[in-house]
Amino acid sequence: MNAAATIREYYEALRRGEPLYPYFAERSDVVKFGVGERLVGYDAVAEGLREQTRTTDDWTVESNDLRVTERDGYAYFSDSVFMAWTDREANHEYAFSTRWSGTMVQRGDGDDAEWLFVGMHVSTPYVDG
Repeated sequence: MNAAATIREYYEALRRGEPLYPYFAERSDVVKFGVGERLVGYDAVAEGLREQTRTTDDWTVESNDLRVTERDGYAYFSDSVFMAWTDREANHEYAFSTRWSGTMVQRGDGDDAEWLFVGMHVSTPYVDG
């Protein structure tokens, strides 16, 4: 699977409420910035994603401009993504137009190769009022 297919698979796992932490490299320098969070290190990323999966439902993830470049076992990407979900604990629905960017590393070779996130940044554009 190539890096772009892995990103699309990640979006689909998010929609289905499946575990997301397996998409991240088990490294202490992994970082994930979400709309309202900064997670550093695999353990923090995994725990944050477990909590997200546990407390949210009904994800909409619509990719609008995925761009991916692969080079020598590394990849970088950007995308514009509309996201919406329900926070079960707060009984609140959220919807955002977001910007995604990040880096990935390839583990393995050939048909057994997989792409893992080492950096992911999800943000919302600033809109002046």
